[in-house]
Amino acid sequence: MPPKADSIEGIVLNFMNEQNRPLNVQNVADSLQKYGIKKAAAQKALDILADSSQVSFKEYGKQKIYLAQQDQFQIPNAEELEVLKRDNERLQKEVQAEKSALLELETELQTLESNLTLEQIKEREQKLRDEVVIMENKLNKLREGTVLVTPEDRQKVHEMYNLRINQWKKRKRIFKDLWDMITEALPKDLKEFKEELGIEYDEDVSVNIQDYCNIPVKKQMVRGDDATLLLVNGKRKRV
Repeated sequence: MPPKADSIEGIVLNFMNEQNRPLNVQNVADSLQKYGIKKAAAQKALDILADSSQVSFKEYGKQKIYLAQQDQFQIPNAEELEVLKRDNERLQKEVQAEKSALLELETELQTLESNLTLEQIKEREQKLRDEVVIMENKLNKLREGTVLVTPEDRQKVHEMYNLRINQWKKRKRIFKDLWDMITEALPKDLKEFKEELGIEYDEDVSVNIQDYCNIPVKKQMVRGDDATLLLVNGKRKRV
């Protein structure tokens, strides 16, 4: 009498018939882990099925190899095998055609997903139009001779620049005085000592403070209401 389908013996028997190939107990236990069947339970089920002649087995040393009973399967003759072979070839071609069609659809889907929607296109168009209006306004102001940076702002930048240059010079001088005092009686090679401390001079990184002190004064003509003014270092002079 066949075991119940949901019993361990029934699950093992169904698996053996589906596989229809030689298997040992470890193969069965590994494949049926999803049912919570461990090796000991699989061995017990196989022994019960073998005793009831529902599976066959052969011993190879200490190992048993189990196989589904072959008399339950209908063995096709040569003509039937040929029909099955042709059906298999036809189905393989159909599968390949379906795979190709699926690949084309996936490619088309990726292309469509990468394109902007109509709403996104409208938003992008409006953003570009707004940017064009802003740039045209700036261009018109320049054409009319409007100064976009006021003389006061230029003067502030110039003063800040001079302040930073003076701070640079001051700190450079303070460092030199301290360095000379510390290394005056030092027996070590000063270049090696400097590298050991990770100290770099301006010259080590190709920087010369004098290049920044000698930046030429920029002159710009500024359109005024009553006369043309010459902007020099941020200060207006009548010309």
